[in-house]
Amino acid sequence: MTMITPVELAPNESLRMNIVRRYSILDTPPDGAFDRVTAIAARLLGTPVAIVSIVDTDRIWFKSHHGLDAQQIPRDSGLCASAILQSGPWLVTDARHDPRTLANPLVAGEFGLQFYLGVPLHTHDGFNLGTLCVLDTQPRTVTQEQIDTLTDLASVVMDQLELRLSAMRSIAEKEAALNHSHLMAEEIDHRVMNSLHLIVSMLSIQSAQLGHSEAAKEISRAAAKIFAVANVHQHINIGKAATTLDSADYLVQLCAGLSTMLVCGDQVAISVQAVPLSLASEQLSQLGLIVNELVTNALKYGASKVKVQFAPYQDQCCLTVSDNGRGLPADFDVNKMSGLGMKVITSLVKNLGGSLSHERDTDLSGTAFRIIFPPMMSSRHPLS
Repeated sequence: MTMITPVELAPNESLRMNIVRRYSILDTPPDGAFDRVTAIAARLLGTPVAIVSIVDTDRIWFKSHHGLDAQQIPRDSGLCASAILQSGPWLVTDARHDPRTLANPLVAGEFGLQFYLGVPLHTHDGFNLGTLCVLDTQPRTVTQEQIDTLTDLASVVMDQLELRLSAMRSIAEKEAALNHSHLMAEEIDHRVMNSLHLIVSMLSIQSAQLGHSEAAKEISRAAAKIFAVANVHQHINIGKAATTLDSADYLVQLCAGLSTMLVCGDQVAISVQAVPLSLASEQLSQLGLIVNELVTNALKYGASKVKVQFAPYQDQCCLTVSDNGRGLPADFDVNKMSGLGMKVITSLVKNLGGSLSHERDTDLSGTAFRIIFPPMMSSRHPLS
């Protein structure tokens, strides 16, 4: 029975393993970039096998294995574990006559390894993750040029690992920044809602103190308007707890709040015609912002009737906001508008992956804005 000599560990092995984990490379799927390197290495050095290996605590895992079916081997039987203890290439030209490898099971066993050349995958901060190595079952010699070629290819492997690490860090930083912005937005929303409700409470108390006077009625009307503002704000900023919502119910409640907030008397009407589709709350939140901008703009420029329509359109969704206002100038172009409102609308439409168009409305004789976008929805209400 072949005896396996315990593998020598580097003095900084625990630190080295921390660096291995830093790259998050172990057990990742195959990658064409590494596979191309091993194919080139085998071709240039004329060997049947080439491997990109990462030396783990108890195994040698193969990120790429050209000419070999195995995905990993025990650490104590792999020559890569010895190669990472070197600062440069580790060469065995005839393993069956080399005292360093005589007892190795890959050499003495069925595989019959006789040639090995491994170049450490050296990080910028001085640690060896594994190797780029070439193997053969026949003894062979190599030139310095071939060793230099494998060394250069090992540097290409490290460049790929560094790029991968940089990309992961960039994504993590962006996700952290996005999460922070979401937390800040939620905090602002929370404070806005608290402030609005506080104002409503103070006005209600003041109205009650004034009894049935005309001033009390005006204060009550003001409190109702502010309460409506709070409701609209709450609908536009849907919380993360709701993953999907009924679009029809959402738009009806939103427009009811807008009507209370924006309309004085009975001379203005905001109507809603919506098919009950179940959409992602993220999409409905953006639709709410679009409806808020379009309805507010329509009333601002003299419309007395606004109609909000929402329905399936082929395999997509269609939101239409039309009014009976004075219409748009002949040369109107949403992409050339300097106003903040239209910039917000076009940005939201882009986020939805949709398109924005406008035309003269034949029913109300004003303007109709139309947004068509692909839905993100649950299976409760499929588009038909």
